[in-house]
Amino acid sequence: MDLLMDIAFKFPPDAPKNRKFVLGEVMKDRVGVVQLTESLKYFKKIKDAPFDVSAWEKECGVGFVMSDEEIRKVLEEIIEEHKSELGAEPHKNGMIWKFIKAKMPFAAPSDVKNVLNSLGTKEKDSTRGEIAFPRPEDNVQLDPKLLAEHLKATGGKVVTRFPPEPNGYLHIGHAKSMHLNFGYAKRNEGICYMRFDDTNPETESTEYVNAIKEAVLWMGHKWDHLTYASDYFQQLYELAVELIKRGKAYVCHLTPEEIDEYRKQHKDSPWRNRTVEENLKLFNDMKVGKFEEGKATLRMKMDMQSTVSVMWDLVAYRIKYHHHHRSGDQWCIYPSYDFTHCLNDTLENITHSLCTLEFVDRRVSYNWLVDSLGLYRSVVWEYARLELTHTILSKRKLIKLVNEKYVKGWDDPRLPTIFGLRRRGYSSEGINNFCADIRVTRHNSLIPYEKLEEFVRQDLNKTSTRAFALLNPLKVTLRGWKKGNIEVKCLNVPGNEAKGYHTIPFGETFYIEQSDFKEVDEPDFYGLAFKSETPKVVKLKYVDLDIMVVDVNKDKNGLVTDIVVEIDPKSSGKHAIHWISPEPGKELRKAEIRNYSHLFLSDEPIKTFGEKWLEDINPNSLEVREAFVDSSCFLFRPFDRIQFERVGYYCVDPDSTPEKLVFNRTVTLKESKWKKAQE
Repeated sequence: MDLLMDIAFKFPPDAPKNRKFVLGEVMKDRVGVVQLTESLKYFKKIKDAPFDVSAWEKECGVGFVMSDEEIRKVLEEIIEEHKSELGAEPHKNGMIWKFIKAKMPFAAPSDVKNVLNSLGTKEKDSTRGEIAFPRPEDNVQLDPKLLAEHLKATGGKVVTRFPPEPNGYLHIGHAKSMHLNFGYAKRNEGICYMRFDDTNPETESTEYVNAIKEAVLWMGHKWDHLTYASDYFQQLYELAVELIKRGKAYVCHLTPEEIDEYRKQHKDSPWRNRTVEENLKLFNDMKVGKFEEGKATLRMKMDMQSTVSVMWDLVAYRIKYHHHHRSGDQWCIYPSYDFTHCLNDTLENITHSLCTLEFVDRRVSYNWLVDSLGLYRSVVWEYARLELTHTILSKRKLIKLVNEKYVKGWDDPRLPTIFGLRRRGYSSEGINNFCADIRVTRHNSLIPYEKLEEFVRQDLNKTSTRAFALLNPLKVTLRGWKKGNIEVKCLNVPGNEAKGYHTIPFGETFYIEQSDFKEVDEPDFYGLAFKSETPKVVKLKYVDLDIMVVDVNKDKNGLVTDIVVEIDPKSSGKHAIHWISPEPGKELRKAEIRNYSHLFLSDEPIKTFGEKWLEDINPNSLEVREAFVDSSCFLFRPFDRIQFERVGYYCVDPDSTPEKLVFNRTVTLKESKWKKAQE
C-alpha cells in the first residue's frame, strides 16, 4: 500500500504514461521501496519522454535481488573494513548504513536489517551452547501492526519449532536441530512446537510419526504443542485461494520436466497470465479431482527473471491421489514444502525459524510468500548442518542401506540414527553434550566421529554400572583358601556410593583373562608370571587379596591349561586384575559380544567415492565373539549401559534372552587419538 501511495502522490505529475508503466512493474513485484525511490528521481529527469527499459532497470536496480547469504558476505566485508569506526557492536551503530548504501544501493532494507541483526548473534563457547538471536520485538515487518498483533498473541515469548517430516527415522543431525530449537526456547522461557511436516502422503506413515516422537522424548526434549502441517490443510488452501485473488498464483499444466526446463530458460509458463477467475475455477477443479495426477499444479507468480532460482514460480500445490495417514482421502491436492513451512510458521506465531544452510536461498521465497499475503514474518536463521567422519546422514542413502540389507534395520548400531545410537549404548546426555560443544555456527566443518565418542565415554564413565567379562578365560585355583564361597561387594560406579552396589560370588576356583598371565615374565608386564626374577604379586579387584603363581598345569602340547596361586600376605600388588568365579555348582555363564566399528572406511564416503559410495562400506564393521560374564550381568535389561572393567563400554542388546545375553560395544575405554591430539 505504501508503494501505491508513493506513486499516487510523489510521482512526477508531468509523467502520466511512465507512472502507469511503473505501477505495472510494482504490481509484478519487480519494484520495491528502493527501486521506487530511484525511479522517482529517474522520471523526474526525463518526465514522460520515451526511455530505454534496460537502462532504467540498471540505474534503478529493478529486478535486482540479493540472497541473504550475498548480503551477509557484503556486511562482513563492511564490518571488517570499517571495524575501527563501527566498534564492538557494528550492527547497533547507525553509521553502518552509510557503508551499506554505498555497497548495496538496491538491496531491500528489511532484508539487510534482518541479516544485520543475525550478525549480532552472540555464540558463546559453553556447554549450554547459549545463543542470543534477535529478540521477538526486534523482528522487522512490512506493517508494524503485524508485529504488534504477533507480540500480543505470544506475550513476547520466544517461539521455536522442530519440524521433521515423518518419512524416516531421526539421526544424529536431527539431534543438533533438537538441541537448538528445544534448547533455545527453554533457555529463554519460551515454547517449542513439535510440528510434523506431513505434506507428502505417499512417503509418510504413522510408524514414522510414533518413532520420531519416541526419539525426541528419549533425547530428553518435551514439546509444548504437538501439531501437523495437515492440521492446517484448510487454512493453507484458503491462503492459496487468497494468493490467486491477489494475482500472485496461477494453475499451470506443464509437466515437472517442462517446468524445470522453462525455469532454466527464465521462460514464462504459457498459462502464467490467466485471469484470476479462471485460476480460481481451475484450482477448485484440482481440489475436487477433475484432473489426473501430474496434469495441473498451482504455481506462485514470482519473478522468472530473477537471478535467484527460488523466485522462478515455485509450485504451491500438487495433485496426489494417495491416502494420507491423518486426513485419509479428504484431500487430493497437497501443498509443497515451499508453500507450507513459511505459512505454518506464521500460523503458529513462530519467532525464530531455524534451519540448515542448504535452505539459505529459500529465505527469499519464504519472505516473498509471507509478504505477498500480508502476514507476519518469522526471523529466519540458517546454521551449518552436522557432518561427521565415517558417516552418511542423507535420508535417501540411509533408506538404501536399510532396504538393501547392508545393515539390520533402522536401529542397527552402526547407523547414525537415534535408535541406532541408543541400541549401541550411547546416552542422550552424551549426545546432547556433544551438540552443545560443537555449537551452532554458519561455517560447515567435518567433525571427527571420535569427538562424539569422547562425549559419550565421559558420560558413561560417570553413569555406567561396572561388571566383569572375560574374552579368553584362564582357570585359576586358589590354594589354601578356607572360606568356601563368599559374596563380594562391588560398587556399581567406583567413587559414587549413591549409585549403589552389587555382589558377585568368589571361591577357590575362579578365572582370569589369559593376557593377565605369562609363564615367563617380561619387562613392563604387570600381570601374573610363573618364572620371574622376583615374585609377581597382583591384586584381585574388590576381593582385596594379593596373589602370586605357585604352579602351572599344561596339556600334552605344552600349553598352559590352568594355574595355581596362593595368597601372599606380605606383599601388596600394585596392579589389580578382574576375574570371574562361577556360581556354586555351575559353569561360567556365556554371552555374545558384538564389537562394532565404523560402517564406512573413509572420512567422507560421498566426497571420496561419489555414486560408488557403497564400495566404501567396511566389511569388518561387526565382529561377533563369545565372552564369559559375571552373574550380576543377568540382572540387566535391554539398553542398560555397563562398563566391562578393563574391556570397554557395552550395552545390553534387545536380542538378549534369559539364557543368552547379547552386548553391543559402545566405545572403547581408552581415549581416542583425536582426544590426545587436543591436549
